Amino acid sequence: MKWSQSQPTPIHTLVWLRIAMGLLGAGDILGNGIYYHWHLDAFRGFTFRYYGFEWVQPLPEPLLSLFFVVGFLLGIAVALGWRFRWTAPLFALFFSYLFFLEKAHYLNHAYLFMVLTWLLCLTPAWREFSLDVRRNPADWSPVAPAWSVYLFPALMGVVYFFGGVNKINHDWLIEAMPMHMWLSNRSEMPVLGPLFAQKITAYVMSWGGMLLDLTAGFMLIHKRLRWLALALLFFFHATNHLIFNIGIFPYLSMVLTSLFFAPDWPKRAVDWVADNSRWAWARTQVRGWRSEWRRILASRPAANQSTGARKFWQTEPTYRLPLAVVLVLLFVVQLALPLRNHFFSNDVNWTEEGHRYSWRMMLRSKQGYGKYRVTDLRSGEEFRINPADSLNHKQYRKMATHPDMILQYAHHLRDQYAERGRNVAIYPDFVVRLNGRDRQQFLDPTVDLARIEWTWGEKNWILPEEKE
Repeated sequence: MKWSQSQPTPIHTLVWLRIAMGLLGAGDILGNGIYYHWHLDAFRGFTFRYYGFEWVQPLPEPLLSLFFVVGFLLGIAVALGWRFRWTAPLFALFFSYLFFLEKAHYLNHAYLFMVLTWLLCLTPAWREFSLDVRRNPADWSPVAPAWSVYLFPALMGVVYFFGGVNKINHDWLIEAMPMHMWLSNRSEMPVLGPLFAQKITAYVMSWGGMLLDLTAGFMLIHKRLRWLALALLFFFHATNHLIFNIGIFPYLSMVLTSLFFAPDWPKRAVDWVADNSRWAWARTQVRGWRSEWRRILASRPAANQSTGARKFWQTEPTYRLPLAVVLVLLFVVQLALPLRNHFFSNDVNWTEEGHRYSWRMMLRSKQGYGKYRVTDLRSGEEFRINPADSLNHKQYRKMATHPDMILQYAHHLRDQYAERGRNVAIYPDFVVRLNGRDRQQFLDPTVDLARIEWTWGEKNWILPEEKE
């Protein structure tokens, strides 16, 4: 397939993606503001930073509150296609800032959404059914470059595939863990509860989820199998939404899954509703919107009617090579990151080495707790610090099972004591249980974390899990 003017592709799925991402992103930003900022005040005080992004700091009030309001409005602007070439990059920037603001809030779908927002900026998603086109009908184009339409389902195919690859492990397939634990916790639900309590259900869902993830992308590109894949994926995501609280991920996944269908399906769906819907109100409304849109497009100057759709492609050769390099690098990175855990001998579910950015979604149940043993190197005084006393519940729950976060908080304590003129050693005392097994010592309690720096590679201060 050539990424050129000679291979135009209907733009309608790209427009559908723009609308869906704008609305989902707006809701996610506002939801984070309402719950984490205004309700929990979670961004006051210590926050965990991503390595390399330590410079990202919470804004002071009232700027942080304004950030969530403006971020919500930017999402709505993107959905409406208003000043898209300005609002889309700003929306991506706002969402990225929210993502990097607190590592304890990491979710795979938030990382995926952040990547998608930046990619959306590169596309002409605003050139159909947007306020920008309403303002200047000469910019209208019913087609887009093939790469901009097929980029997003290709990325979702990578997510599905590695989601399946990561499920090929002993706990998931042989023990049906932690699926059996999660389903057992829902055994009191009406109707489905007794079914969830059965171990065979956990095996069916574990193996079924693995096989579906591995084959979903391939089935979706097959015309005869894509409807079966859509039905199975709808059931899969609906079940996940019922059992787990995973935010916008099921909705985002179904939107991206729908992009595997013909690029003009949203237009055909609108036309079908306008011409065949059983509800007269829906027919009337959609016909009205369609007629108004056609009237807007008909108002284009006659001279632009033959050139308007091609106007965007006239500059294509000037950015074709840089764009190709960016997209190739993107997919190289997305293919490499999920494989990096194979360079470590330890179990990624235990050590967390290679967990993030790898589509390791809902693969383990992990709980931990612990304290720090602090020794003043000058006076010899020793005392214990419980991080739960100063962190919020989510921060503490995440930190207690992630070595990098335990190390970061130890450095935070070290720096606090250094400001008081005290030189301290900080030793970890944390225990963790993985997938229902017995609790075990997580980190070497004799290692002074105040003298340890985070480096890429295996850490000898993370104790291996001793499986029964």
